[in-house]
Amino acid sequence: MIIRILSFLSRISVRLLGFNLLLVFLPIAGFLYFDIYERQLLKMQENSMVQQGRLMAAALSGREYLEKKEAVHILTQLKRRQGARIRIVDTRGLLIADSSQIMHRTETEVLENQEENLAYGTREAVSGPDDSEEPEILDNWLYRIASFPIRIYRQIFVPPEQELESEEFYFNARHLTGKEIMDALQGRYGATTRISSGGQRSVTLYCAIPVRNGSTVTGAVLASQSTYRILNNIYEVRLEIFKIFLVSVFAAVILSLIMATTIARPLKQLKYQAEAMLDRRGRLKQHFKPYKRKDEIGNLSHSLSELTKQLDKHITFIESFTTDLCHEFKNPLTSIRSATEMIMDLKDPEEQNRFLKIILSDVSRMETLLSEVREITHIDTQIDNEKREWTNINRIIMQIVEGYRLKENGKNITYNVSLPEQEICAEISPERLTQVLENLIDNAESFSPESRAVTVSLETDGLDICFSVSDSGPGIPEEIKEDIFKRFFSYRSGQDGKRLHTGLGLAIVKSIVEAYNGNISATNNPEGGARFTVSLPASITQQSSGDCSSKN
Repeated sequence: MIIRILSFLSRISVRLLGFNLLLVFLPIAGFLYFDIYERQLLKMQENSMVQQGRLMAAALSGREYLEKKEAVHILTQLKRRQGARIRIVDTRGLLIADSSQIMHRTETEVLENQEENLAYGTREAVSGPDDSEEPEILDNWLYRIASFPIRIYRQIFVPPEQELESEEFYFNARHLTGKEIMDALQGRYGATTRISSGGQRSVTLYCAIPVRNGSTVTGAVLASQSTYRILNNIYEVRLEIFKIFLVSVFAAVILSLIMATTIARPLKQLKYQAEAMLDRRGRLKQHFKPYKRKDEIGNLSHSLSELTKQLDKHITFIESFTTDLCHEFKNPLTSIRSATEMIMDLKDPEEQNRFLKIILSDVSRMETLLSEVREITHIDTQIDNEKREWTNINRIIMQIVEGYRLKENGKNITYNVSLPEQEICAEISPERLTQVLENLIDNAESFSPESRAVTVSLETDGLDICFSVSDSGPGIPEEIKEDIFKRFFSYRSGQDGKRLHTGLGLAIVKSIVEAYNGNISATNNPEGGARFTVSLPASITQQSSGDCSSKN
């Protein structure tokens, strides 16, 4: 079961879940701020207690000694408006009055029942609830789960603090002898902290302020208050944050699963399709099935589908090319074998020489075929890595045509050139451009009758440039227009029968032109003859009135 779950979760799914959970956990860092917030609240509470104690001490000051009646009178007048518990002691530490005993009683009731009702130091605090009782929220199972890591952290990393005295130190005591009381009776400010009873996490703060009559200390005011309410509120806030955290984690998991379903699973399906595409021999047995979705994964599936189609097309082409190549080699090999067998049976030297010439011709044909096959293979695989430079097309055309004019062709062919006044440059290999022009001119020359013309022209429409080669031959039959650029295709119809043609010249031209993102087309001229036009895109061409070699 665990293995299935782990296999279902892909790397992308895990990363998505981790990222979403990270965003959820960041607000939880606010738990650490509660410690600072708690200390600030406790400090504010202590300052408030000190101010209340000082006000009470100021109200009782200026008297030779403190009287119970007067102390009770002042506390009764306050009517529990003070937030802290106020206790007043005399110079011996004897309790005179306790604000926790003054509820809705009158001053007379307090004095009359003082001896039997004044439970000195009882836990009847002004804060309302019994601080000895542990807050119910601490027993909440959800809170205990949320606070468990914090408890572990504090046990491991937080150094132990000095143990506090118990709040029971003053329980049922009439004579208050705490350290803070002793400090106040000696004229100093006294303060201490004691833990609340019942194991409750809250503590009670105590501060004692001396009551003076001039320079003489006549008693002390003890102000005390529990942190119960502060901590209880903080516990509640922590619990609410943890609830929000749990909801956020649940939402993050759901969102991660949804994203995994919409992202990771389609990618897995593409992976399975890729693995199922090939058979044991490495041949394509199926294509990618593109998704109909309009997002990036849909675009990826369409790209992979197109890629497999092109790959299948290329594999089919290679197989067809191999078959055609074997067929092209089979004919001269058969001829060589037949001629060799005939030579062995012939005694006449002239007949033997005739068959030897046939053998040499077939060998030459095979060499030419191998050379052109190697050339077209090199074009298919290496032309993109060849060095390109800005080449003056006008100049290349003139140089090639001049070479053909000087060369004896046996047909008395005339070469006409039509060039624009402005020089045209292309970022292309000069050798490849020369190869394209020479193959086109050779093809035009082979189809042109004697004493006719071959025309080479160059023109531009302001963007793309076009150069064309026209012959004066019979033109291209409509039924073979789609085949003339195929490899090993040759249609001569009796024309130029003395020359060796492999059917790769125009295929080489087409491969070079398409490697430069251009295109080549073949049409028939109205006045007769065929016209081959090469168009190169504006991205690799430009017009110049100067030297093309200066272009960058």
